[in-house]
Amino acid sequence: MIVSVHQPQYIPWLGYFDKIARSDCFVFLDCVQYKEREFQNRNRIRLKDGWMWLSVPVIAGGARQPIGAVKIDNGADWRRTHRESLRTWYGGAPFFGEQFPFFDETYAREWESLSELNVHITRYLLKALAISTPLVFESELKISGTSTRRIVEICKALKADTYLSGGGGREYLDEPLFAENGITLRYQEFTHPVYEQRFMPFEPYMSCVDLLFNHGAAGSSALLLHKA
Repeated sequence: MIVSVHQPQYIPWLGYFDKIARSDCFVFLDCVQYKEREFQNRNRIRLKDGWMWLSVPVIAGGARQPIGAVKIDNGADWRRTHRESLRTWYGGAPFFGEQFPFFDETYAREWESLSELNVHITRYLLKALAISTPLVFESELKISGTSTRRIVEICKALKADTYLSGGGGREYLDEPLFAENGITLRYQEFTHPVYEQRFMPFEPYMSCVDLLFNHGAAGSSALLLHKA
C-alpha cells in the first residue's frame, strides 16, 4: 500500500492532488507545526496580469502551534474578499457557473478552524477531480515521532509498504530509516499540465480552482489524472 502525507492546505495546487491520486491512502498532518508564509493559509489565483495571493488571516497562537489548533481571525472580512476575487477573475471562465456555488456557500459560513476549512475545500476538490483515495488524520493515529520517524510510524500504523514523498523530500528525509523499517521510499515526479486559462500566456502553480473554473470537473480530471 502506498501512503502519502501533507499538511491541510488552503485551495491547494495541482501537485497536491496528483500526489493524493497516486496514493492508496493520504494522511492529513494536522498535528505538525503551523508555519507562516507557506500554503496552509494561502494560495494563488490567476489575474489578467500575473497572479495574487488569497490569504486566510489567522490568530497568532505561539511558535509551535499545531495546524489543527490554528484559529481563523474573522475580524477581517476575508470571506467576502475571497468570494469577490474569485468572481472578478473567474466570472468569465467557461465553468465558473458549475464550480462557484460551492465556494459561495463555503464563504457564507463563518469558519473558526483553519484545518477544518482546508479539509472541507479539499474534500470538494477531490470529488470534483474524481479522486477517491481514502483520507486519514494524523491525530487519529496517535503518532509520537518527529521528522522522518513520524512518517515511518504513520506508514507502520497503516501497514503501508511504500511512502510517496514530494520531490522536496530529497532535501530532508532520512532515507536509510525507511529501508531499516521495510518501507520503500518513492518520490513524486509531477509534470504540471499546460492548459487554456482565462488569461494567457499560461501561468503554472496556481490553486486547483484555476483549472476547475477553466475546464470544469470532467476536463480537469482528464488533464490531471491521465498521468496517474
